[in-house]
Order: sequence, then structure tokens, then C-alpha cells
Amino acid sequence: MASSQYDHITDTGLLENYYADGNNKWLGILMQRYTLLLYGVCMKYLKHEEEAKDAVQQIFLKVISELQKYRVTYFKSWLYMVARNYCLMQLRDKEKIPLPVTEKMLGSEPDENSNLAVHRQKDAALSALDEALEELNEDQKQCIMLFYLQKRSYNEIALITGYSPMQIKSHIQNGKRNLKIIMGKKMKKNIV
Repeated sequence: MASSQYDHITDTGLLENYYADGNNKWLGILMQRYTLLLYGVCMKYLKHEEEAKDAVQQIFLKVISELQKYRVTYFKSWLYMVARNYCLMQLRDKEKIPLPVTEKMLGSEPDENSNLAVHRQKDAALSALDEALEELNEDQKQCIMLFYLQKRSYNEIALITGYSPMQIKSHIQNGKRNLKIIMGKKMKKNIV
């Protein structure tokens, strides 16, 4: 195995090397260590071999771009969170597409039309929330996703991110305020 000469370097050591010189070789070695873990997570959620393989590739790309933006302290936990979130988004996107088509095909009883309107409103709100989350800075986005979407405690978030409880509280409060502002603008735009 090509990376065996680097087996003695910890995950943290590899990350530090990457942050020091920006060489993607270090990320390649690090990602190679977790390819099976990633594949397992993707199979658990997506249930299809080809989709799982594609997801692993997409997650690799996401990891590279995210690590260029900010520092990660606990790589394995962070990687698992990135993989899980990616898979959940894929599943949610898959489920979102058939809903309106299926409901239109069922007929046009008053109940179904009102259900369709409710689903469309929920989809619009979820889309606006997804877009708004992407507009937050990485610290706020990560803390909000861990706290609200994954129901993590401040202690767990501290372990994953390396932030202090005060930093986490600040990122969540600022993130919530910014989300409200962004969501308000997006929802107004959709109504007009």
C-alpha cells in the first residue's frame, strides 16, 4: 500500500502538514484511511452500491473544498458528519421530486389540492433554508447544523469542531440571527 510509509503520522499530523504546505497529497493519504468508513456510511443511507460509490467521490471533493476554508480538529468525527449530511441531502432531494407528480396523478379532490399547496410551501421553505444555510459563514453553519439538525450537545460540538462552548454559543446565536434575515429576504422574494 502506497501510504504505508505514512502510517506513523496521525490524522492530526496529516492535517497539520496539509495546512502547513497546502499539498493535497496529505489529504489523499488521510482520505484513503477512511474510504471504507465513508463507503459504509453511504451504503447505510443510500442502499445502492453505485450511488454509494458516487457519493464517496462527491464527499471527497466536498472535503477538499471545506478544508481549504477552515481548520478541522477532529477529522474522523467531522468526516462522518459531512458524509451523513451529504447522504441525507441526497435522500431528501430524491423524495422531494416525486411528491408533486404523485399527488397530481391522484386526482383533484379538495383535500389533495390543499395537501399539494402545503407540500409546495414546505418545499419552498426547505429550499430557502438550504440556500440560507449555504450563505452563513462556515463556523455558524457547522454549529447550527450540529446543534439543530443533528441534535448535538455543546460538548459534542466542541469535540467535533474544537470550538469553546462560548464560541459555539456565539456562532449559534449569530447564525440564527443571520438565518432569520436571509430567510426573510428569500421568502419575500418568493411571495412577490
